[in-house]
Amino acid sequence: MSGMRRRDFITLLGGAAVAWPLAARAQQPGMPVIGFLSSLSAPVTSKRIASFGHGLSETGYVAGRDVTVGARMAEGQYDRLPALAADLVGRRVDLIAALAPPAAFAAKAATTTIPIVFVGALDPVKAGLVASLNRPGGNVTGVTFIGASLGAKRLELARELVPNAGVIAVLTHPNSPDASEELRDLNTAAKAIGQELLVVSATSDRDFEAAFASVVQHRAGALLIGQDPFLFQAGGQLVALAARHRIPAIYGNNELVLCWRPDQLRRPASRTLGASPVVYAGRILKGARPGDLPVVQPTKFELVINLQTARALGIDVPPTLLARADEVIE
Repeated sequence: MSGMRRRDFITLLGGAAVAWPLAARAQQPGMPVIGFLSSLSAPVTSKRIASFGHGLSETGYVAGRDVTVGARMAEGQYDRLPALAADLVGRRVDLIAALAPPAAFAAKAATTTIPIVFVGALDPVKAGLVASLNRPGGNVTGVTFIGASLGAKRLELARELVPNAGVIAVLTHPNSPDASEELRDLNTAAKAIGQELLVVSATSDRDFEAAFASVVQHRAGALLIGQDPFLFQAGGQLVALAARHRIPAIYGNNELVLCWRPDQLRRPASRTLGASPVVYAGRILKGARPGDLPVVQPTKFELVINLQTARALGIDVPPTLLARADEVIE
């Protein structure tokens, strides 16, 4: 591996995760190579690569036969991403699939020519990732869930759920590109309604205990989980801590809302990546320019309420809130 750690490399070849040889392109001349740049851990990234490979086959590319898909993972250490992105560029990959904004920004900084397809929650125009949603320009396009810009709505839901909360906490990753946008949105909304916010942060799993201890110490009535991919990856731990400390939590992903215990957490591979980034990858490999492909946005947001969890916490969910929910877990 030429000094590189084994966990930095996984390749999808016929559905199996194996080491990505340094001479992959030389061994399979003419076969396109997709570099998968992830800020997440190997287990989580493997699931997304499996989903990506399955979707890619529907665009006419079968991993291992028509295309090689290799991955580089930062394992939650965002400062490693620039070097990992530079390595992919050095391999002369044909396309970089960037999982989450931290990876997308590292990839964009590393190349202005290799096409980049990203998936993330932030507003890519405000963040400077693309010039516009309809005409991204340059070499970057992808999918945004714009979850980071929904802070005001999530705060509103927390206030409805726990109307007497003097303090509402928000857990964030301070080094995430999503965090500044999300906190700006939340602070503006909080000031408008006179709500006190407590910001707690975590950059590794070791920080969670201290973050929740601070939430409990300040008697926060509810906790908003930030949109950073690292926090979603740690969903099982966060669910367990929220349950242990009996803190109602609002998550940006319904997989976490659906469970009360961490062992209930489910992340079907088919839902880990939407179809659009995979379709875009296929179109780009066939000659489309990423700057001409509009950034895909969600057309609908769903409100999911776990009534079973609310009852366990002794919270009476207002009927008006239940009536607006797209799904209620009894």
